[in-house]
This record gives sequence, structure tokens and C-alpha cells, in this order.
Amino acid sequence: MKIAYKELAARSAVDKLVIESVDLSLYIARAVIEGDERLVVDMQGRTVKTRNLLEMKALLSGINAVELVLRQRSAYDEMVGQPSWDCDNALEVGLSPDVYPTPRWQH
Repeated sequence: MKIAYKELAARSAVDKLVIESVDLSLYIARAVIEGDERLVVDMQGRTVKTRNLLEMKALLSGINAVELVLRQRSAYDEMVGQPSWDCDNALEVGLSPDVYPTPRWQH
């Protein structure tokens, strides 16, 4: 499912914003609303993506979210020929502005 950035920004609150690292320097945004995870898209329906984590954080700063996390999945098992597992190997790290503030040069 998808949600437009403009619609997301108009909401009073979002349960969780997920910045997903999908490649070495490629980030996409997902929003969790009432337990349903949605891909964030622009007004033309294209996936919102950046090549810089701080740029994505800045882009999402206008959205009132309860939680902001960075998600990464490891391709290590696949790369070394291990079989597929039934579980998800996603790692989520909180990106609270209190813990990881935006650098001063970004203000």
C-alpha cells in the first residue's frame, strides 16, 4: 500500500516512520499507520527516495511521528550461499533527534 507525502504530512500523527536502507546509498521512506506499513510516494506516485540519510531525515522532519527508525536487511546469507530463512533479518535502529541530533552544519 502507498501513501502520498502530502497526505502523510497532513495527518496529526503517524505511529512510526521507517527510513529503509535498500542499497549502499539509497533510502526510501515507509510509514506505519494503525499497524499498516505504507510506502511513501510523491504526488506523481513515485517512491520518495534519497541518496543521503540526513537528507531523508530532513525531508521527513515535517511529519509528526511517534517513532523514527532506520531499517536495514542483510544480504550476507544470500551472498555466501546460505539457504533462505523463514524469519526476517531486518535490523531497526532508533533515530531519535535526542540520541542522534542533526549536525550543526545541517541547520
